[in-house]
Amino acid sequence: MFHILVVEDDASTRKLMEAVLRAEQYTPLLAENAQQALDIIARQHIDLMITDIMMPGMDGYTLTEELRKANYTFPILMVTAKETIRDKRRGFIVGTDDYMVKPVDEEEMILRVKALLRRAQIVNERKLSIGSITLHYDAMMVSRESERITLPQKEFLLLYKLLSYPDVIFTRLQLMDEIWGYDSQTDDHTVSVHVGRLRERFAGWPEFDIVTVRGLGYKAVRNGTI
Repeated sequence: MFHILVVEDDASTRKLMEAVLRAEQYTPLLAENAQQALDIIARQHIDLMITDIMMPGMDGYTLTEELRKANYTFPILMVTAKETIRDKRRGFIVGTDDYMVKPVDEEEMILRVKALLRRAQIVNERKLSIGSITLHYDAMMVSRESERITLPQKEFLLLYKLLSYPDVIFTRLQLMDEIWGYDSQTDDHTVSVHVGRLRERFAGWPEFDIVTVRGLGYKAVRNGTI
């Protein structure tokens, strides 16, 4: 479950963003100003931050700049009424990853959030180990002792996603959006086909199973591994 911090001084906008994010199965954390945001970040893992720019006290530019100076690398999406090129340039200079102009379109916000989260995972997560199994992101390869299996890209990304979040149920639509892209022309049956191929390839590997959760989607189960 992704934790998304919303930093917004307007209560109605903050509540709207919370509802939209929660509807997409994200966990929203809410801050009315930059100081509250910093307090939350100090005690809670954050996957992405959505911040307003014009706030009392520390503004969104300064908040973003301070976080980057402190080596926080999670994606930041700035949301503001300002829409000049100069304002956007300043946002990117201090370290924002994306920029939206108010009034916020709810669907566009979710698409941008998903894109930023996908990009962050690709950048930050290059290898995943499950017991004696290692998934090598750069090589799209799965290894176990002397065995080496190089997978087609979509199969590898699907396996990597499921094993990164053991016991978490992902719907077919979620997996389609995150791996094939929200604008893909394929349907969710594609996910079922790729799951079937993965089960065939790794049928003799007892370290994990890909489980179908009827009516919902799929989850990976790690069997006695750390």
